[in-house]
Amino acid sequence: MMQIKWPLLAFAIGAALCMMGIGIAVAESSIIGIFGAIITLILVMGFGFKTKKKMRENGTL
Repeated sequence: MMQIKWPLLAFAIGAALCMMGIGIAVAESSIIGIFGAIITLILVMGFGFKTKKKMRENGTL
């Protein structure tokens, strides 16, 4: 049976929200919003991959 990895799910949802934020910022023609959402997306995805690597090394993945 497959178990939900809650931290990875949270990072995935956060990344999806950042992508939606980019679309909203484009629709609003907000350059600051676009760059802010892109930077946040990079950070969220980076932390997600880092967490996944730690989980894999610990054998919890």
